[in-house]
Amino acid sequence: MDSFELNKIIAAVLLTALIIIGIGKFTDVIFHVEKPKESAYKIEGLEVASISTSSSEAKTKDVEIVDIKALLAMGDLGHGEKVFKKCSACHMIASGGKNMIGPNLWNVIGRTAGSVNDYKYSKAMIAYGKKWTFEEMNSYLIKPQAYVKGTKMAFAGLRKEKDRASVILFMNSKSSSPKPLP
Repeated sequence: MDSFELNKIIAAVLLTALIIIGIGKFTDVIFHVEKPKESAYKIEGLEVASISTSSSEAKTKDVEIVDIKALLAMGDLGHGEKVFKKCSACHMIASGGKNMIGPNLWNVIGRTAGSVNDYKYSKAMIAYGKKWTFEEMNSYLIKPQAYVKGTKMAFAGLRKEKDRASVILFMNSKSSSPKPLP
């Protein structure tokens, strides 16, 4: 094969890629879709409000207030056990269980963040130091690295409300004294 034929092949591949990209851009212009301002699906009883609070560094951040009672009502213990399998790659949830990549989550609801003695937490998690309430756990599980900046937890988070509610119910059940539901 001489260089002229090789140039023709490369030109054909580049032209094909350019045509595909061009068609994609052209169809975006023709079939432009406006995103709705409000969600099409409403969940009854779930109230979300945005408030501004000041953190220890005097920065302000938006915090979502969720009706945790309504959220937990969406949860299911069996579903929580299935969803928790994502967590079990790094966390054990057993009485007297060992720490893995992440700390053992037995009795986690009601425990202070960063307080397992034989686990090396990130400085951010130790500084966070709040109790893991149902509300705190829900906010954390949405996107851990955004909620506690600097945490070692690399998990992307649980976007679906039912998944979060179910996992929280499951983790609460894995305790020597489960917390009463709100």
